[in-house]
Amino acid sequence: MWEKLSEGGEQQQCGWLKDKYGLSWQIVPSALGKLLHDNDAAKAKRVMQAMLQMHKIVIKDLQLAYDRG
Repeated sequence: MWEKLSEGGEQQQCGWLKDKYGLSWQIVPSALGKLLHDNDAAKAKRVMQAMLQMHKIVIKDLQLAYDRG
């Protein structure tokens, strides 16, 4: 979905993109909510820091940040 919508448009930070018509979209994987709302604040913070470095949100990379520590 990310690749198709951003084709001819612009990829932006944190899952945001503009399509070729200039409409903004945010592609948010359902796993992100679970990882960000964990009871362990340190884990959630690592996930947030990882996401802030991304354009397309990559669940595998978020999970690695979550598991680190």
